[in-house]
Amino acid sequence: MSLREFVALGTSSQVPTRYRNHNGYLLRWDGAGFLFDPGEGTQRQFILAEVAVPEVRRIFVTHFHGDHALGLAGIVQRLSLDRVKEPVEIYFPKSGQAYYERLIRSTIYHRAVELVPCPVAGEGGVVGEDETFVIEAFPLVHSVDTYGYRIKERDGVRFDKAKLASLGLRGPQVGALQREGRIEVDGEVVTLDSVTETKRGAAFGFVMDTRPCDGARALVRGTDLAVVESTYLERDRKLARDHKHLTATEAATIAQEGGCLGTLVLTHFSQRYPSTKPFVKEAEAVFPSVVAVRDLDRVPLPRP
Repeated sequence: MSLREFVALGTSSQVPTRYRNHNGYLLRWDGAGFLFDPGEGTQRQFILAEVAVPEVRRIFVTHFHGDHALGLAGIVQRLSLDRVKEPVEIYFPKSGQAYYERLIRSTIYHRAVELVPCPVAGEGGVVGEDETFVIEAFPLVHSVDTYGYRIKERDGVRFDKAKLASLGLRGPQVGALQREGRIEVDGEVVTLDSVTETKRGAAFGFVMDTRPCDGARALVRGTDLAVVESTYLERDRKLARDHKHLTATEAATIAQEGGCLGTLVLTHFSQRYPSTKPFVKEAEAVFPSVVAVRDLDRVPLPRP
């Protein structure tokens, strides 16, 4: 059985607490590991979450504030220590190239993993893709260059069983139709398109430090799981505005206006709040399905 889940490795904002580590988020998707914003202590959080670091195949850094990037140095060294054979892509804002270089060369170690830098710039759009996934990035509105990321599974096709039955197609005939794209039945040509329907691929959005903006809404469109920072409660809206962050209400509004189809995950909480329950209460007034994650929580990525 394939595994699709989001693992919150750390859920604090700038200052960690007794119960919240710095940022760190892992999306496990059918054997592909996507690591987002590894802050300090991410290696240790992997151990506590009972997840192996070599699962990581792509790393995404939204921006180069320390709570989102200082753990990158340890992670790339650990990937080398574990002799990961596959190349690891690292996405980050192009304007932070110097910080990226410093972090991956911060101390002496033997580089045994191939790191593939994927700097992101401009107004956003598709920044990476393979036969399974399309990766998009869009700029956010923060005090430094910041990009969020959206991962979309390519759409597939599935047979309409009722149409197959009506044409009397079964077994080897269905196999031939799948291979050739068309088959002749009783003198008539049946095409693959005429007996199949689109199977929508799942989508995941990741929105960190920002004010409400078009980029944030684009990142959550059509997503089955959307992770959106929620640093402040509405009573501290001025702080959110001054420091270019979101309140729980604003995060939920982004999910609602952007067209999230599934669950909104809140994280990146200020140390001033001992409980996340008020965040859920505020957000649920705007968006129906909300989870406020704690460190090491797991949230399933639903299949469409």
